[in-house]
Amino acid sequence: MEETISLKELLQTLKKRLALILAITLTAVIISGVVSFFFITPIYQASTQILVNQKNEEQAMYNQAELNANLQLINTYNVIIKSPAILELVAEELKLDMTVSQLNSKVTVSKEGDSQVVNISVQDENPQVAADIANTIANVFSKEIVEIMSVNNVSILAKATVADGQSPIKPQPVLNVAIALVVGLMAGVGLAFLLEYFDNTVKTEQDIEKLLELPVLGVITEIEDSKKASKMNLNQTRTRGETVGS
Repeated sequence: MEETISLKELLQTLKKRLALILAITLTAVIISGVVSFFFITPIYQASTQILVNQKNEEQAMYNQAELNANLQLINTYNVIIKSPAILELVAEELKLDMTVSQLNSKVTVSKEGDSQVVNISVQDENPQVAADIANTIANVFSKEIVEIMSVNNVSILAKATVADGQSPIKPQPVLNVAIALVVGLMAGVGLAFLLEYFDNTVKTEQDIEKLLELPVLGVITEIEDSKKASKMNLNQTRTRGETVGS
C-alpha cells in the first residue's frame, strides 16, 4: 500500500512542533544579533581613484594607440600598487604597526569598467586610518611609477575621505539577523519533519489502520482517574446506604 502525505497532515505536523520551530528560529536570531553587535569588530572602507593617462601638452586629441597602451598598463599597475616596493614606503610614511603582508590584505585594487580609472580601496577598523592608507598609496604610487617604469601617466582623480557617521561595510547586523531568521526557520521545520518521520508510536486509531491495514471496529474510551475516583465514591456511598437500610 503506497503511503501518501496530505497537506492537512503537514500542517498538523507543523502545528504540533510549532514550539520547537519557534525556539530554534528565535535562538538563531538571538545568537546572530549578539555576535553581529557585540563580537564582530566593525570594518570601514575608504577608496581613492587614480587616472592612468599619458600627459601630452602638445597633443590636443587622444591618440588611440596611447589610449590602448594605457589600458594595457592598468593590469600591470594593479600588481605594482600592491607590491612591497609601494607598500613598504606607505607603511614607513604612516608609521603603521603592521607588516607588508598585513597591509596587502587590507588593499583592493580594481579597474572601473573599461575606463582608465583605477580604484584603490582599503579596509580597516579605523575609518581615518583606511582613508590615510588609501591616499598615501595613491601618492606614493604616482611618484614611484616614474622611476619604476619611466612613465608619467598617473594622476590622482579623487581622494579618500571620511564621512560623518560613516557606517561600516561589515558586519551588517540587519542582514545577518535576516539570514539567521530564514536559516533558523528552515532548520526548525526540517527538524520537525525529521522527528515526525522517526516517530513510530501509535497514538490514534488512524495510526492503527495505517500500520495494520485493517479497519478499526471499535474504540475503548479511557476513563480519567478523577472519574474513576468519583465512581468508586458513589459505589461506596450506595453500599453504605444499603447496609444501613438493612
